[in-house]
Amino acid sequence: MKTPCLSLSAARSRAASALILVLWAVLLLSAAMMAWASWVQSDMQLAADRSHEVEARAMALSGIAIGKHPLVTEQTRGWQEDIDSNRGFEMRMISEGGKLNIKWLLSGENPERLLILDRWLELHGLDLKERQTLIDSMLDYVDNDNLKRINGAEDEPGYVPANRPFLTLDEIERVKNVEPLLRSPGWKDELTIYSTGPIDMSSANEAILRMLPGMSEARITRFLQIRRGRDGVDGTKDDYQFKNLDEIASYLGFSKEQFKGLRNLMVHKDQVQRIISIGHAGNVVRQLEVVVRKGNTNPAILFWQE
Repeated sequence: MKTPCLSLSAARSRAASALILVLWAVLLLSAAMMAWASWVQSDMQLAADRSHEVEARAMALSGIAIGKHPLVTEQTRGWQEDIDSNRGFEMRMISEGGKLNIKWLLSGENPERLLILDRWLELHGLDLKERQTLIDSMLDYVDNDNLKRINGAEDEPGYVPANRPFLTLDEIERVKNVEPLLRSPGWKDELTIYSTGPIDMSSANEAILRMLPGMSEARITRFLQIRRGRDGVDGTKDDYQFKNLDEIASYLGFSKEQFKGLRNLMVHKDQVQRIISIGHAGNVVRQLEVVVRKGNTNPAILFWQE
C-alpha cells in the first residue's frame, strides 16, 4: 500500500532536481550571453578607439601640413579647424630664433656670444664662479680635443665629454658642473639647437633681449611696443612687420657705428619654426611637435615628436 506514495515522492524529487538543473543551465547560459555581449561591446569600443586614434593623428598631421607651408608665419598662431562636431585640430607656431641657440653660443669661443651665455646663466641664479666653471666645462664638452680649460673638465674616471656639438638639449644635463643650472626651473625652454643661431629680433621675448649688449630697459620697452602693435601681444595680425635689421636698429636707437658690433648677434625673421598641432577625434587627442626650416617649397624637418 505504501509503494505508490514512495513512487510519487521519488518522482517529485526527480522533477525538483531536474528543475534546479534547468535553472542552473539558464543562469549559466545567461551569464555566458552577458559575457559575450560585454566582450562584443568592448571589442566594438576598442575598434572605435583605434579608429579615433588614427583620425586624431590625421587631424594633427593636417595642422603640421599647414604650418609647414612657406607662406604660413607666426601670425597664423591659434589656427583652428573643426571638420565636424567630432573631429578637428588646433595649430600654433613658435620661432626657434627667439630662443638662445646653445650650439651657436659655444661655437668658435666668440667673446660676445659667451657674454650672452654668461648673462643668461646669471639670470638663472649662477654666481660668477659657477658661471665660469660651467661655461668652461661646456666648451670642453663640445670641442674636439682633450685639453682641459682652467675651470673646465675633460676625460676623468666616470666622465668623458662627447667632443662634438650638442645633439639634444637633454645632453646638456650630462656636462660636468651643470648642477647649479639644473636647479633653475624652465631653463631648457629658453634654449634651442635648431635655429640659425643669432637672436631673432622678430620674436625674442624681453628676457632674451636683455642678454644682448647695449639693450637698456627703455630700448626694450619701446621696441616691444612697436613690434607688438596696438593689442600689445606678439604673434597677432597687428604686429609691426620690420623690413630688415637696419630698420630694427633705427627703432632701437642705435647709430650705424653702434650697431656694427650687434649685427652679427641678431637676425630678422629666422626661418626655423616649431609647429605644435593637436588633433582630436571623439575622445582621443593626439599632439605632434615638429621643428622645420623654411625658406623654400620643401621645408626641412629638423625634429619630430609625437
